Amino acid sequence: MNNTEGTAQLVCQIALEEIGYVEEPVNITKYGKHTGADGLPWCGSFVNWCFQKAGVRLPSMVSTSAGAQRMKDVGRWTQDPAPGDLAFMDFPHDGIDRISHIGIVVKVGPKNCFIVEGNTSGTGNQRNGGQVMLKKRPRISGPIVGYARPKFVTSLDAFPVVDDVADDVIEEKPKKKKGAKKNGTTKGTTSELE
Repeated sequence: MNNTEGTAQLVCQIALEEIGYVEEPVNITKYGKHTGADGLPWCGSFVNWCFQKAGVRLPSMVSTSAGAQRMKDVGRWTQDPAPGDLAFMDFPHDGIDRISHIGIVVKVGPKNCFIVEGNTSGTGNQRNGGQVMLKKRPRISGPIVGYARPKFVTSLDAFPVVDDVADDVIEEKPKKKKGAKKNGTTKGTTSELE
C-alpha cells in the first residue's frame, strides 16, 4: 500500500510495519538515534520517527508528559480518537503518577482502540518493555488519559486493515509463513496482519 505523504494513513502504515522490532539492551534503538535520545525509554522516539518518516510535523514526544502538554497547549487534545492520533497513557500503580507512555492509534472500535506502541511488552513492563507491539486497549477506561490529533494532509487513501485480536497483543511480526501457527491454529496463507 502506498499512502500519500503527510497523511494519517501513511503514519499508520509505517507504524504497523515496525511491529516486532526489538531494542538492543538497554534502550538502544534506531528511534532513539533519530531523536538523540538513545539509551532512554523510547516510546516517544518511536512516535517521532514514524511521523517524520510519514512527512508529518510533530513536536518532540521523547518526554511523553511534555509532549502531551504541548498538544494540549496548541489545541490538538481530544477524547474522541481516530486512526493516526497519539494515545497518551498513565499506568496506575506503576510508581509514576503522570503520563509516561505513548502510542499511535491505528484502529478505533466502539469500546477499544488498537495502538502501535514502542518500548512495550506483552506481559511485563508496559512502558519500558523493549519492543514494538500492537495493543488492544479500552478507549475510555484503563491507562489511556487522552488523545492528540496532529495536523495531517487530508486524503481519501484507505487506512491499513487491522483485524481484531483475541487477546491484548500481537507479539510477532505480522507476516507469517505458510503453515505457521498463531494462537494454536494453523494459518495456510501469508497475510499482512492476522
